[in-house]
Amino acid sequence: MPTGLTKDAGWQIGVSRTLPHPASIVWDFISSPEGLALWLGPGAVLAAERGSSYRTAAGVTGEVRGYRPADRIRVTHGTTTVQVALAPAADGARTMLRFHQEHLASSEERERQRAHWQRVMGQVAAALDRQ
Repeated sequence: MPTGLTKDAGWQIGVSRTLPHPASIVWDFISSPEGLALWLGPGAVLAAERGSSYRTAAGVTGEVRGYRPADRIRVTHGTTTVQVALAPAADGARTMLRFHQEHLASSEERERQRAHWQRVMGQVAAALDRQ
């Protein structure tokens, strides 16, 4: 089976980076309106409850599939599923941030989304560094 293709979730991509910020700072940002606009899309407002819906300014709709404060958010995003998750480092001063997207249509879409999530990760890191 090619890299990135799974039996259950189809094509998927994950991008992660360890950021020099405590988990509480990273969580507060990615769940804020500014953070949501970066990774989910401008205009997205999420309720912290499973089953709630959202819509971005670009017209993408989705549903919250999981929301565990200070840990992860999982949503449908159009025809795909996106998850953002945090893993605090043992020292508490750093946090691994991970974006994962599954149910992608093809290996080409996987590569486009890899570039997208790498850009998003850079934007999140830059925004956190400015705080």
